[in-house]
Amino acid sequence: QVQLVESGGGLVQAGGSLRLSCAASGRLFSINAMAWYRQAPGNQRELVAAITSGGSTNYADSVKGRFTISRVNAKNTVYLQMNSLKPEDTAVYYCNADILSPCGSVSGCSRLYWGQGTQVTVSS
Repeated sequence: QVQLVESGGGLVQAGGSLRLSCAASGRLFSINAMAWYRQAPGNQRELVAAITSGGSTNYADSVKGRFTISRVNAKNTVYLQMNSLKPEDTAVYYCNADILSPCGSVSGCSRLYWGQGTQVTVSS
């Protein structure tokens, strides 16, 4: 059973930094794209940043220049370094990964997995 486990959320003052981690565990063959999403109260879940298995990245306009997504493939882990945090960054952050894992098919099965979410609160 594949799982994504996040860590690193918390409370920080505006202008501060946090680093989120998300590690995939269980029986898996490979991980394709990985991403971070966030959802603030009353809002829809939105994409924050994404990274391909080759390291190409893209970011939401609201976080460009402040957040950095990275991954260590050997550890099946994706990170989100968040600097210059603003109160509007307050949300539950979720990681997401497209994972190829064993199933009834010889070539494996690909599906999206979500982490449980970690709260990030930025005070003004």
